[in-house]
This record gives sequence, structure tokens and C-alpha cells, in this order.
Amino acid sequence: MIKKFLALVLFGVSFAAAAAPAAPVLGTDYVRLVERQPVDTGKKVEVIEFFAYYCPHCYAFAPDIEAWARKQGDNIVFKRVHIGSGPSVLPQQKLFFSLESMGLLEQYHLKVFDAMHAQLGALRDDAAVMDWAAKEGIDKKRFAETYSGLGVSGKLRHADRMMGDYRVDYWPMVIIDGKYMTSPAQVNKGAPAKTEEQMHANALSVMDFLVAKAKSEKQ
Repeated sequence: MIKKFLALVLFGVSFAAAAAPAAPVLGTDYVRLVERQPVDTGKKVEVIEFFAYYCPHCYAFAPDIEAWARKQGDNIVFKRVHIGSGPSVLPQQKLFFSLESMGLLEQYHLKVFDAMHAQLGALRDDAAVMDWAAKEGIDKKRFAETYSGLGVSGKLRHADRMMGDYRVDYWPMVIIDGKYMTSPAQVNKGAPAKTEEQMHANALSVMDFLVAKAKSEKQ
């Protein structure tokens, strides 16, 4: 009887161990930045997503990371930075920062992704961006002034500096509180997923871990 009881206990322990998800591993699921970057979010954890509207992987990840950020709520301050990678990307980058400056980003962010990927070559120049904004009902004069204004120019320069400071060389990439980096691609190196949905879920799980870790380190 005792042997049977011990066998059941050991089986339960081994089953629980097998069922428990492995903790994210430094160097595999995430990396520590060589130089910690400053954050201005107080007790909340800063989360920055580097992305590009033209990027199909960013497009696929966008609704998942948005839902994740909403679920995190007051734990985090979620920021996005559209990367710069040459003249062909500049119109989309200026569109992003224009919408952000006008307080319209949350309303139109996913719509821009849809427009970019619905038609090859969409939003590739200033005229196409202006046409898109007009069709969406955005105030034409205000948008044009913002798009070509000093505020957006400053944001473009700041984004370029951030790419260098954070050593961003692919996207999407997520930075947690100025010191940890992860991404769907990073997490997938250690545990290759069978589907894109699973890869995103794995990445978001690592992000949960890093937010909790960063928050505890603020204490």
C-alpha cells in the first residue's frame, strides 16, 4: 500500500514538472541589452515595439501585441517606434508619427497595416499617403501640416537614434524597460513553433515574464 502511495506521489510530481512551462532562458528567449537605456515611466514598466508597416511579420504580430498591451493595463507604458530603413520606408514612417502627433494612432494603426498589405506598393510615396488619409476622413490641411512639420522631423531623428542605441537590426523587436530584448523570432530560436499563432503566444509569454521581472526589479 505504501509503495503504491509513493508511486502515485512520484507520478504526480513528475506530471506537474512536465506540465509546468519552462522559465524563459536568458540568451535564448531574451537577451540583456549591452547598455541599459533610460526610461521615464516611473513605477510602470516601459515596453517599446520596433516595427515597420511594410513588414509582414509586424503585420501578423500587430493585433496580438495590441491585445497583450491592453491586458497588461496599468502595469506598462506601451510605446511603438516605426523603424527607418531607407527612402522607400520614409512615407510610412512619417505617416506613423503624424498619426501619433495628432492623437489618431490608436484609431488608425491597424488600418494602415491593412492598407499596406492589401495592395502591393501601397503608401510608398507622399501622394499615396495623402490620398489614404483623405479617404479615411482625416483633416487634410492639419494632416499635411503635421506630416511636413518640425515635430515629425524631430521624431524621425529620434527614431534613428533609438535604433542605434537599442541596436535594432530586425523587426518586430520588443524592449522591456530599457534592458531586455525579445521578439517572436528570438523566442522561436529556442523552441520552434509549428504555427505563427503559437510563435506569437510563446513570445507574449516571455514578455509577461519580463514585465514581471522588470517590475520586481523596480522595487
